[in-house]
Amino acid sequence: MGVEQLELVAVVGVLLIVASSYFAGKFGVATPIVLVLLGLGLSFLPGMPPIAPDPALILAGVLPPLLYSAAVNMPVVDFRRDLRTIGALSVVLVLVSAFGTGALLWWIFPDLGIAAAIAVGAVISPPDAVAATTIGKRLGLPPRLLTILEGEGLVNDATALVLLRTAVAATAGAFSFWQAAGDFAYAVVIAVVIGGFVGVLAVRVRSRIDQPALTTAISFVVPFIAFLPAEALGASGVLAVVAAGLATGAGGVRRLSVQGRTAERLNWLTIQLLLENGVFLLMGLQLRTLVADVRSAGLSVTDSVWIGIAMVLALAVIRTVFVVPVVLAARRRRSGHLEKARRFEEILDQVSQDDRLPQHPRRARIERWLQRHQADARFYAGNGLGLRGGAVIAWAGMRGVVTLAAVQSLPLDFPYRSQLVLLAFVVAVVTLVGQGGTLPLLIRVLGIRGTDEEQAQRELSLLLGELREASAVQVLDNPDLRRRGGEPFDSAVLEKFRRLHSRTQEPQPAGVQEPLKAQLPELSQLLLEVQQDALNEARSIGAYDSHTIARAQRMLDAGTARRGTL
Repeated sequence: MGVEQLELVAVVGVLLIVASSYFAGKFGVATPIVLVLLGLGLSFLPGMPPIAPDPALILAGVLPPLLYSAAVNMPVVDFRRDLRTIGALSVVLVLVSAFGTGALLWWIFPDLGIAAAIAVGAVISPPDAVAATTIGKRLGLPPRLLTILEGEGLVNDATALVLLRTAVAATAGAFSFWQAAGDFAYAVVIAVVIGGFVGVLAVRVRSRIDQPALTTAISFVVPFIAFLPAEALGASGVLAVVAAGLATGAGGVRRLSVQGRTAERLNWLTIQLLLENGVFLLMGLQLRTLVADVRSAGLSVTDSVWIGIAMVLALAVIRTVFVVPVVLAARRRRSGHLEKARRFEEILDQVSQDDRLPQHPRRARIERWLQRHQADARFYAGNGLGLRGGAVIAWAGMRGVVTLAAVQSLPLDFPYRSQLVLLAFVVAVVTLVGQGGTLPLLIRVLGIRGTDEEQAQRELSLLLGELREASAVQVLDNPDLRRRGGEPFDSAVLEKFRRLHSRTQEPQPAGVQEPLKAQLPELSQLLLEVQQDALNEARSIGAYDSHTIARAQRMLDAGTARRGTL
């Protein structure tokens, strides 16, 4: 394909992505499904050149920024709270699915070998959460279900790719379970260390640069800075990217400026839109080329399709059987968390009333630990998964970008390679169109609802009240309050802020004498800083829902932006 043809395909592709995203939202259809079908139709147009991108480009060029952008926006508290469920789905389920479907493929293709069959099983095992979360957000799934699906999609890619690497290596020599387990542990530990270090370091560097365009440019290379060294050391580059994204998301809100975070969010939303949907469009465009490859190799296209459908059924059965005990275990733990929440509340009351502890150096740390565990217990008690939520998790097993790229990274001398590549694409397309297309119907039939808007508004009002109280105590009612130059604020200014603060209005200069107006922006900024510290504390403890925290953060960011224009 020439340069001009590539340019034309790229331009048309971007326009199709934008148009599909716009109209899919209007008609209530998931954009990935539209793009796959659209790409499939375009691939049969006369004169359409064969599409066969380098799989290394997808794995090393597209996957890192996709995972990083998702991880940055993942609330760390939510990820930690559901780490047990996410770990079960993204590690244990992937391994069970890979070995289960691998055994079935070995039975179908006896000449393939068990290690090679497991390698293909690893390729088709990790679900891609893009379509599921897109549908879930549009239909208002509960936040916990979305967190589990997104968290699974972030981590399961690493499990599948490490298993794929191990299985392919085993096809060339003897297989040792303990060596494979050691390699997996090494890949995880080194990846988390590298990714966490890169994320923390990037936030610190960017916090020292006060130009949003430059800090955003740095963020574009962070996923690759995490990915490349991890891969060079034989670890999981994918997991390193996820760790870097989580570390950036946790530290960025504390260290980065409002302008920097806003610019980064808008730019990454654009990149994520093009990359995510571009992969699904590419999926449809490639099918014609894959069919031609299978026929040129003298293999059966029909067999690939039917075996792919059999793999879809096997994966659905394995996922459903696995999810049921996970959900039942979560339901059994719910009643225990109610009792834990009451117990932590009693201990907190005792600690706050104990006269022997006021001067204890570790009192604040003890109270914070108790508050965090009390908030966790309340979360688990009030946000159970339930059988209906389990049904959504079980059905949300669509395959996507990793399956498409990983299967094409199989060695060229792999037995039945072209047929297996087409098989994997059939799995991806059938799950995306079949399960993804019927997921909205399942959600409506089950009657699953997201967060009640009235309850969310009450929680937001309660949080904003705590932020105002913190700023009143630490700033407006602080007898030691001083301006940056060391002189005190004028009493008229403080009184005006107290009146407006109690009515939750934005302070305005009117009513203050002209010489004192210079104190207004400075005092307002102090109030916002104290409120931001209080919000950061509430976020780290997990005292409020992450969506409530995000709404309060947007309000503070808007207030900070207004201060910057005065």
